[in-house]
Amino acid sequence: MARQKKFTTEELYVQTKHLLLEHGYDGFSFSQLAEKLNVARSTIYKYFENKEELATAYMLYEMNKFLKDLETIHDYSTFNDQLDYLLDLMFDQPEIQQLILIGQSIPIEESSRARKNHEQLEKLHLDMYEQLDGFVKLGKENGHIRPQIPNSLVLGYIFQSIAIPNHEDIPYREWAESIKDVIRHGLFK
Repeated sequence: MARQKKFTTEELYVQTKHLLLEHGYDGFSFSQLAEKLNVARSTIYKYFENKEELATAYMLYEMNKFLKDLETIHDYSTFNDQLDYLLDLMFDQPEIQQLILIGQSIPIEESSRARKNHEQLEKLHLDMYEQLDGFVKLGKENGHIRPQIPNSLVLGYIFQSIAIPNHEDIPYREWAESIKDVIRHGLFK
């Protein structure tokens, strides 16, 4: 049996992330997590009733970290610098799309705390789009983005472009630069 000990929130979430990425939500368990943290399962149950609560709490943690990093976008005065910052921020976290998909598979019906966490995630997602609205407006004002394209489409296009699978195993930085180029200049000559 694992020994009782304390762990930090950071340690808990680092291991949760690792296990979710390795095994997916369905394969993730408190037993695996307890082993990684070198604690008894009961120690984790002191904080979370079930894996739905933990997984949604972890997703909230990640989203809050991303939004905190995103605030820095306003330190850049030009649209191109803001776009570079946003894309670099997203490419610096390549597993974010996989985590989003995992997050969408978490059943929240059985746990009121997981439901509450999910509702907060939805709100933070909308907050993120509102925060980036100024970025899109700046791009339109400076003539970088066509004004008739809805802001939500511009942001959705950028976020979904990051999720394009790299089936040819192109080196990551080269792949990221190619996606940046397509976002900036389109596909056609």
